Amino acid sequence: MSEATHWVLTFVCADKPGIVHAVSGAIVAANGNITESQQFSSDDTGTFFMRLQVETTASREEFELALQPVTSHYSMEWRLDVVGRPLRTLVLATKAAHCLNDILFRQRAGQLPVEIPLVLSNHDELSSLAGFYGIPFESMPVTTPEQKAAFEKRLLEVVEENDVELVVLARYMQVLSPELCKKLEGKIINIHHSFLPGFKGANPYKQAHSRGVKLIGATAHFVTSDLDEGPIIEQNVVRVDHSRSPEELVAIGQDEESRTLTQAVKWFAEDRILRDGQRTIIFK
Repeated sequence: MSEATHWVLTFVCADKPGIVHAVSGAIVAANGNITESQQFSSDDTGTFFMRLQVETTASREEFELALQPVTSHYSMEWRLDVVGRPLRTLVLATKAAHCLNDILFRQRAGQLPVEIPLVLSNHDELSSLAGFYGIPFESMPVTTPEQKAAFEKRLLEVVEENDVELVVLARYMQVLSPELCKKLEGKIINIHHSFLPGFKGANPYKQAHSRGVKLIGATAHFVTSDLDEGPIIEQNVVRVDHSRSPEELVAIGQDEESRTLTQAVKWFAEDRILRDGQRTIIFK
């Protein structure tokens, strides 16, 4: 008897009666056992979302064949993958080390299911950090339009060569071109150092200090061609007061940035994020 494989399944389709029954029946037909199940119906868009983890001795081909009548009948967008498979992830960074360090540390510790073929940066300050974790590092300056085009060309080469599934902006402090955002839509996650939609753009901690805010935060979101406007994945905040300088706000906020970005990457790698227009559905 062949050994069982643990699969993760996600489905998105128009909400109709009978979906859960049909999906469950297809899983039974493939001798599958459901180990985790979550679902959500969006009243805003009339869309049904479902995430399952299933153990079965059926092969991928046999499992897909059992699911095909259901996915076809309901015109589903669906995905099947092995639970825990490391996601091929390209990380972009600039000079700030905290987000990159947290990702690399948790990847090494087995807490983050990603495989990182390269850290690509527009400065060379973080080469030793990547080297400490045994991750290849490349840097290319981005100070002119020509250099930006060359950097993005190299980025796409890395994506193609390594079959990259996710690009993470770990405090990469350059705006990506609309063309690149479109090409990799839904596959780029950024960390912004404020609680969006407040304080978009540059220097959010200075903006927060000047407004005397009592909460500062961090937002992980999908990247679109509209700066800091992509669908939000995760947010965290910490309370502050009038005594904090902008520099102190930066230091306090870096912890929130690191854990917020890493959490978003983990959810993405585990197929827990589904898009509902400008919103995200997170099956935790």
